[in-house]
Amino acid sequence: MPAATEPTADVPIGHYAVVGDMRTAALISPEGSVDWLCLPRFDSPSVFASLLGTEQDGRWLVRVVEGEVESRDYVEGTFVFRTVWRGPEGTAEVITFMPPGDGRSDIVRQVRCTSGVVEVEHELIMRFDYATLRPWVHRTRVEEDGGEEVLTAVGGPSRLVLHGPLPEPVPEEDAHRGRHRLAEGDELCWVLTGQESWRPLPSLIDPKALLQETVDDWRAWSERIQAEGPWARQITRSLTVLRALTHADTGGIVAAATTSLPEDPGGERNWDYRYTWLRDSALTLQAMLSHGLDGGAEAWRDWLLRAIAGHSNQLRIMYGLGGERDLTERELPHLRGYAGSRPVRIGNGAADQYQADVIGEVMLALADLRDSGIDENRYSWGIQRMMLETQAERLSEPDHGIWEMRGDKHFFTHGRVMIWAAFDQGVRAAEECGLPGDVDHWRELRDRMRTEIEERGVGPDGAFRQTYANDEVDASLLQIPHTGFCDYDDPRMLATVRRLEEDLVDDAGFLHRYRMHESDNMDGLEGGEATFFICTFWLVEQYARSGRVEQAEALMQACVDAGQPLDLLAEEYDPASRRMLGNYPQAFSHLGLVRAADAIAHVRAQTT
Repeated sequence: MPAATEPTADVPIGHYAVVGDMRTAALISPEGSVDWLCLPRFDSPSVFASLLGTEQDGRWLVRVVEGEVESRDYVEGTFVFRTVWRGPEGTAEVITFMPPGDGRSDIVRQVRCTSGVVEVEHELIMRFDYATLRPWVHRTRVEEDGGEEVLTAVGGPSRLVLHGPLPEPVPEEDAHRGRHRLAEGDELCWVLTGQESWRPLPSLIDPKALLQETVDDWRAWSERIQAEGPWARQITRSLTVLRALTHADTGGIVAAATTSLPEDPGGERNWDYRYTWLRDSALTLQAMLSHGLDGGAEAWRDWLLRAIAGHSNQLRIMYGLGGERDLTERELPHLRGYAGSRPVRIGNGAADQYQADVIGEVMLALADLRDSGIDENRYSWGIQRMMLETQAERLSEPDHGIWEMRGDKHFFTHGRVMIWAAFDQGVRAAEECGLPGDVDHWRELRDRMRTEIEERGVGPDGAFRQTYANDEVDASLLQIPHTGFCDYDDPRMLATVRRLEEDLVDDAGFLHRYRMHESDNMDGLEGGEATFFICTFWLVEQYARSGRVEQAEALMQACVDAGQPLDLLAEEYDPASRRMLGNYPQAFSHLGLVRAADAIAHVRAQTT
């Protein structure tokens, strides 16, 4: 497989910390710079975009002058981030968090000198609308706060307001900088608030009280997680990430907090993942339900019902956070891209694709929801019947596949199995739960799909094949047993795993999605890519459930080690350079970790 090229001197993707308020998220570098933040939603235009450009494209830096970072980690069970600095004369602690709440968008940065004396550097460079707009920045007073002076930046519909010790302007750079000398016990706090420019200036919040409320909120949620064993910390962190990527108001789950972090540094495989894929959301729901977290399940189902409401032939594979359908893809040529990877894209053209597996994924997740005790209502079951009608109408149509290939359409075996799964779940719902529907027709279509798959989806070597037209293998085939189509130790699955190991597993044991060929037009893109975390986790699960538990545990540990130092996962991993690639943090990767750990735990429990 082609190896990913070495990125430039950009901060390694996996070294970014992430904080969020379940509406948006900020990425913080090891040097204390917020390099990415979109307000007020994940998919809103950015106010800091140096992640995809330079410092002049917007960032917010808080650090100890001439200091070194001693430790960086989350306050246990939360999405509150703590950095401990050691300077030439003392130490300090920086806490960054975004309080969930009543619709305000605040990011808080608190600094406390814990010993000796430290000098704190503060730099604020604000750029709106993906760094295309330099705002008007000025000082003003908030009368409700006793006339406190604040720094405010205005550009079109957007405003940022900074409470706290105000930095001084650097006119030639459109930046604001300041330095503050703190002795042991001294504290500083800045609160940056995003809002619409026409609203009244926001009042100052109580940072200490909100910090405690934020910690309590996260811990009240994370303490309900049922996780044990050697990877309990990573399971908890992964489920916490999945919660952080869930929009509190709409219930939509974004695939990642970023856009255009490259799969191939310097190449064109740069996509916007700040949207809600039905597949990703369905699998996230399953992961949460498996650990006793059903609190957001109905909210996600309600989001789904709103998003896909309408005529059955209008079903899409992804939507905006509020169910928006217009995700038109465009390029931002003024941004250099992470590691020089262009183009930087916003929007996602794959929204217009047909991917045959999606309805099956959703039907499987909603079945898990029923099994967890959440009853169907007339509306929710009506939507599922509509999806099955859509599946029947498009039964003979090829698709772009789970990997959103931008070349020609094909009959992907994984997609055909998911069609089988959709009808299988319809039959099961009717037979086991008494839900109404054309069950005889669903049963006939299910049986027809099984016959077709067994005749056309298996190659001459006995392995499931990537498409009906070739004898390649594809990592998505590892999902076949998850649907109930066959067992994990079915001879066809064992043959598939052998082929995957021969063709797609690298020297470190990590798994690529599929083999690329310059001679075909399936992928439709230039360049290579690294291994995918979700694919490798699927291989861990397959190993465990087919009796190769020791191999599963070794590969699982390798994946966990790759997620260091913060137990946050991007989309891909390049073992050669030991760097993550792709958008970050990635819901798909984290839900894969949860399922893989669960598979190992289940098998181990059965053998003890």
